[in-house]
Amino acid sequence: MTLRRGESLLLTVAIPVILLVFLSEIRLVPSAVSDSVVFLAPGILALAVMGTSLVNLSIATGFERGYGVLKRLGATPLGRPSLLGAKIAAVVVVEVLQAVVLVPVGLALGWRPTAGGAGLAVVAVLLATAGFGGLGLFLAGVLRAEVNLAAANGLWLLLLLVSGMLAPLSKLPGGLQGLSKALPAAALADALHRSLGLGTSVPGWAWLVLVLWAIGAPLAAAATFRWE
Repeated sequence: MTLRRGESLLLTVAIPVILLVFLSEIRLVPSAVSDSVVFLAPGILALAVMGTSLVNLSIATGFERGYGVLKRLGATPLGRPSLLGAKIAAVVVVEVLQAVVLVPVGLALGWRPTAGGAGLAVVAVLLATAGFGGLGLFLAGVLRAEVNLAAANGLWLLLLLVSGMLAPLSKLPGGLQGLSKALPAAALADALHRSLGLGTSVPGWAWLVLVLWAIGAPLAAAATFRWE
């Protein structure tokens, strides 16, 4: 079902590629490094993960619930945890496709990921996917499809603005910085920037936030998800 939504996959891949090329070439984004693509490439990867595992998953699931698709699935032996797990696993497949496209584009623009950071980046992405996916499914399971559509897009925009994905987190006011560090978007962005861009260790707060969201959000979704 995920792969059949061609228009969604196109937007999921095309928009991050366009942002990466455009922002890298015009050098609009301030960065502490000499080449903006070194900062932008990990940030765009984080943006792609958030868009796929939060927005696309939430909106698609919300309309499936509204159209009665999930009600029919609920009449089968498929349980709530299995459905939620399968949907998050499908998101991981799409994220692999995104990486296959985005990484070569970043390399062509001059990005050189630091050696040894790929393993940490993969772990961070998997934890963030579980957190974002659980949050998206929570919204899809408790809100009407139309309301969920607006809520998912609004939440994506809010998280993007305070995540540090496209601009350094240090540019935010002090109080907002502290709040953003409790959210999975900022934790993922910091983890990818450090592991794939700066070549430094990922701070403990980022791992703690990612783990807590990876556990808490899916549990909340499983506890509140409604088939209809």
